Amino acid sequence: MAINLHSKIGTGITMQQFMETMEKNKEEFYDWYQRFAWETDEERSQIEATVQQGGLQAFLLCTEWCGDVVLNVPVLFRVAEAVTLPVEVLVMEDHLDVMDQFLTMGGRAIPVLIICNEAGDVLGTWGPRPAHVQKIMIQFKQENPDRGAHDYQDKIMVARQEMLTQYGEDTGYQQVIVRELSDLFRQIHS
Repeated sequence: MAINLHSKIGTGITMQQFMETMEKNKEEFYDWYQRFAWETDEERSQIEATVQQGGLQAFLLCTEWCGDVVLNVPVLFRVAEAVTLPVEVLVMEDHLDVMDQFLTMGGRAIPVLIICNEAGDVLGTWGPRPAHVQKIMIQFKQENPDRGAHDYQDKIMVARQEMLTQYGEDTGYQQVIVRELSDLFRQIHS
Protein backbone atom coordinates (compact mmCIF):
# COMPACT_ATOMS: atom_id res chain seq x y z
CA MET A 1 0.00 0.00 0.00
CA ALA A 2 1.38 3.38 -0.99
CA ILE A 3 1.94 5.92 1.77
CA ASN A 4 1.10 9.58 1.26
CA LEU A 5 2.26 12.23 3.73
CA HIS A 6 0.68 15.29 2.11
CA SER A 7 -1.23 16.02 5.33
CA LYS A 8 2.11 16.34 7.17
CA ILE A 9 3.44 19.12 4.94
CA GLY A 10 3.94 22.18 7.11
CA THR A 11 3.75 20.29 10.42
CA GLY A 12 7.49 19.83 10.96
CA ILE A 13 10.35 22.14 11.83
CA THR A 14 13.30 23.25 9.75
CA MET A 15 16.73 21.68 9.97
CA GLN A 16 18.00 24.95 11.48
CA GLN A 17 15.26 24.94 14.13
CA PHE A 18 16.14 21.36 15.04
CA MET A 19 19.81 22.24 15.50
CA GLU A 20 19.11 25.46 17.41
CA THR A 21 16.70 23.86 19.87
CA MET A 22 18.84 20.81 20.67
CA GLU A 23 19.45 20.40 24.39
CA LYS A 24 21.21 17.04 24.32
CA ASN A 25 24.23 16.03 22.23
CA LYS A 26 24.45 19.48 20.57
CA GLU A 27 28.25 19.76 20.61
CA GLU A 28 28.81 16.27 19.23
CA PHE A 29 26.10 16.83 16.60
CA TYR A 30 27.74 20.10 15.45
CA ASP A 31 31.17 18.45 15.43
CA TRP A 32 30.00 15.78 12.95
CA TYR A 33 28.11 18.47 10.99
CA GLN A 34 31.24 20.63 10.64
CA ARG A 35 33.44 17.67 9.68
CA PHE A 36 31.29 16.62 6.72
CA ALA A 37 32.87 16.96 3.28
CA TRP A 38 31.87 15.67 -0.14
CA GLU A 39 34.17 12.98 -1.49
CA THR A 40 33.45 14.06 -5.06
CA ASP A 41 31.56 16.95 -6.59
CA GLU A 42 30.12 14.47 -9.09
CA GLU A 43 28.22 12.71 -6.31
CA ARG A 44 26.70 15.99 -5.11
CA SER A 45 25.78 16.97 -8.68
CA GLN A 46 24.12 13.62 -9.37
CA ILE A 47 21.97 13.80 -6.24
CA GLU A 48 21.13 17.44 -6.92
CA ALA A 49 20.02 16.71 -10.50
CA THR A 50 17.68 13.96 -9.28
CA VAL A 51 16.20 16.15 -6.55
CA GLN A 52 15.61 19.07 -8.94
CA GLN A 53 14.20 16.95 -11.80
CA GLY A 54 11.84 15.07 -9.55
CA GLY A 55 10.55 18.01 -7.53
CA LEU A 56 11.43 16.01 -4.43
CA GLN A 57 10.97 16.92 -0.80
CA ALA A 58 11.67 15.03 2.40
CA PHE A 59 10.62 14.42 5.95
CA LEU A 60 13.14 13.39 8.56
CA LEU A 61 11.92 11.47 11.59
CA CYS A 62 14.37 11.96 14.44
CA THR A 63 14.90 13.13 18.00
CA GLU A 64 17.90 14.72 19.64
CA TRP A 65 18.65 12.09 22.31
CA CYS A 66 19.35 9.24 19.85
CA GLY A 67 22.99 8.33 19.18
CA ASP A 68 22.26 7.34 15.57
CA VAL A 69 20.66 10.76 15.03
CA VAL A 70 23.80 12.48 16.37
CA LEU A 71 25.99 10.58 13.90
CA ASN A 72 23.74 10.35 10.83
CA VAL A 73 21.54 13.45 10.75
CA PRO A 74 24.46 15.88 10.29
CA VAL A 75 25.23 14.03 7.04
CA LEU A 76 21.57 14.06 5.96
CA PHE A 77 21.36 17.81 6.71
CA ARG A 78 24.56 18.58 4.79
CA VAL A 79 23.42 16.60 1.76
CA ALA A 80 19.97 18.22 1.83
CA GLU A 81 21.51 21.71 2.07
CA ALA A 82 23.94 21.08 -0.78
CA VAL A 83 21.34 19.70 -3.19
CA THR A 84 18.52 22.06 -2.12
CA LEU A 85 16.26 19.26 -0.90
CA PRO A 86 13.44 20.74 1.18
CA VAL A 87 13.34 18.86 4.51
CA GLU A 88 10.82 19.05 7.32
CA VAL A 89 12.04 17.53 10.56
CA LEU A 90 9.37 15.53 12.34
CA VAL A 91 10.38 15.06 15.96
CA MET A 92 9.49 11.43 16.60
CA GLU A 93 7.65 11.97 19.88
CA ASP A 94 5.37 14.54 18.20
CA HIS A 95 4.72 12.41 15.10
CA LEU A 96 4.28 8.84 16.30
CA ASP A 97 1.56 8.36 13.67
CA VAL A 98 4.21 8.81 10.98
CA MET A 99 6.87 6.88 12.92
CA ASP A 100 4.59 3.87 13.16
CA GLN A 101 4.31 3.75 9.36
CA PHE A 102 8.12 3.45 9.06
CA LEU A 103 9.08 0.83 11.62
CA THR A 104 12.37 -1.02 11.32
CA MET A 105 12.00 -4.73 12.05
CA GLY A 106 8.80 -3.91 13.95
CA GLY A 107 10.38 -1.22 16.13
CA ARG A 108 10.79 2.52 16.22
CA ALA A 109 14.31 3.22 14.97
CA ILE A 110 15.51 6.67 13.95
CA PRO A 111 16.54 8.60 11.98
CA VAL A 112 14.36 7.83 8.97
CA LEU A 113 14.67 10.06 5.90
CA ILE A 114 11.47 9.86 3.85
CA ILE A 115 11.67 11.06 0.25
CA CYS A 116 8.39 12.23 -1.30
CA ASN A 117 7.19 13.85 -4.48
CA GLU A 118 5.34 17.19 -4.42
CA ALA A 119 2.02 15.38 -3.83
CA GLY A 120 3.42 13.74 -0.69
CA ASP A 121 3.68 10.23 -2.15
CA VAL A 122 6.52 8.34 -0.46
CA LEU A 123 9.11 7.30 -3.05
CA GLY A 124 11.83 5.91 -0.80
CA THR A 125 13.42 5.94 2.62
CA TRP A 126 16.85 5.80 4.20
CA GLY A 127 17.67 4.87 7.76
CA PRO A 128 18.08 4.37 10.59
CA ARG A 129 21.79 3.81 10.00
CA PRO A 130 24.23 2.79 7.24
CA ALA A 131 23.60 -0.77 6.01
CA HIS A 132 26.89 -2.17 7.35
CA VAL A 133 26.04 -0.86 10.83
CA GLN A 134 22.38 -1.90 10.62
CA LYS A 135 23.50 -5.45 9.78
CA ILE A 136 24.71 -5.83 13.38
CA MET A 137 21.29 -4.86 14.77
CA ILE A 138 19.51 -7.18 12.33
CA GLN A 139 21.68 -10.08 13.45
CA PHE A 140 21.18 -9.17 17.11
CA LYS A 141 17.37 -9.05 16.75
CA GLN A 142 17.31 -12.38 14.90
CA GLU A 143 19.41 -14.04 17.61
CA ASN A 144 17.61 -12.33 20.52
CA PRO A 145 13.89 -12.12 19.77
CA ASP A 146 12.84 -12.13 23.45
CA ARG A 147 13.23 -8.61 24.85
CA GLY A 148 12.35 -9.97 28.27
CA ALA A 149 15.22 -12.46 28.39
CA HIS A 150 17.44 -12.05 31.44
CA ASP A 151 20.54 -11.35 29.33
CA TYR A 152 18.87 -9.18 26.65
CA GLN A 153 20.18 -5.85 28.02
CA ASP A 154 23.73 -7.16 28.33
CA LYS A 155 23.65 -8.50 24.78
CA ILE A 156 22.18 -5.32 23.28
CA MET A 157 24.94 -3.29 24.97
CA VAL A 158 27.50 -5.49 23.20
CA ALA A 159 25.66 -5.02 19.87
CA ARG A 160 25.54 -1.25 20.34
CA GLN A 161 29.26 -1.17 21.10
CA GLU A 162 29.95 -3.15 17.92
CA MET A 163 27.80 -0.70 15.95
CA LEU A 164 29.88 2.20 17.31
CA THR A 165 33.02 0.33 16.25
CA GLN A 166 31.56 -0.03 12.74
CA TYR A 167 30.88 3.70 12.56
CA GLY A 168 34.56 4.24 13.31
CA GLU A 169 36.39 7.18 14.82
CA ASP A 170 36.48 9.39 11.73
CA THR A 171 34.14 10.57 8.98
CA GLY A 172 34.47 7.53 6.70
CA TYR A 173 30.96 6.37 7.59
CA GLN A 174 29.64 9.69 6.24
CA GLN A 175 30.77 8.76 2.73
CA VAL A 176 28.96 5.42 3.09
CA ILE A 177 25.75 7.34 3.83
CA VAL A 178 26.32 9.62 0.83
CA ARG A 179 26.76 6.57 -1.44
CA GLU A 180 23.61 4.96 -0.03
CA LEU A 181 21.67 8.20 -0.58
CA SER A 182 23.07 8.46 -4.09
CA ASP A 183 21.84 4.93 -4.82
CA LEU A 184 18.43 5.74 -3.31
CA PHE A 185 18.01 8.86 -5.46
CA ARG A 186 19.12 6.91 -8.55
CA GLN A 187 16.45 4.27 -7.84
CA ILE A 188 13.80 6.96 -7.34
CA HIS A 189 14.77 8.63 -10.60
CA SER A 190 14.76 5.46 -12.73
